[in-house]
Amino acid sequence: MSSLTATPKGAATRDAIIDRAYEIARFAGVEGLSIGPLAQAVGMSKSGVFAHFGSREDLQRAVIEAAATRFGEAVFMPALAQPRGLPRLRAIMHHWFEWVRGNTGGCVLLGSVTEYDDRPGPLRDQVLQNEQRWRDLLRRAIQLAIDCGHLREGDTGQYAFELYAFPLAVHHEAGLFGFDLARRHGEAAVERWFAAHAP
Repeated sequence: MSSLTATPKGAATRDAIIDRAYEIARFAGVEGLSIGPLAQAVGMSKSGVFAHFGSREDLQRAVIEAAATRFGEAVFMPALAQPRGLPRLRAIMHHWFEWVRGNTGGCVLLGSVTEYDDRPGPLRDQVLQNEQRWRDLLRRAIQLAIDCGHLREGDTGQYAFELYAFPLAVHHEAGLFGFDLARRHGEAAVERWFAAHAP
């Protein structure tokens, strides 16, 4: 972080740039980010944007990290208010579907996986780290549900893989057939999964 971005005003400006870049990335992808058009969009010079991000890659990494933070704050953090076990896991899935509702136009996290899954480098490493972090949190929530006697003992990695598939399907269907229908299908699928894996 530069001395400029270390000031409250500088941090606020940096956040505003990231917010605008995030919205651009939702529709154009992380690879669609460019300093010049972004500077124009936020009413700054290119050098002004460069004062906050030393390179295009720095900007892209900041946007990917912002997306991960927003996802965690929208999906995982609210679920912590629920009791451990199935109530918390159910809340995670509920908030995950709500995340899909707000990102039917384009999800930076899903888009970044598609963009960087086969492109070695720092951006792919960051995408992989974010995905691994989320799966670890999901596995821990599943293990708590097992420990509480709400789910059958099983491979939490496999369980996480299966639960992860439902929001992906909802996201895919929501764009084509509408969120409400996709949400109903997703909720029904999750409840069937819970019933199938009950002790």
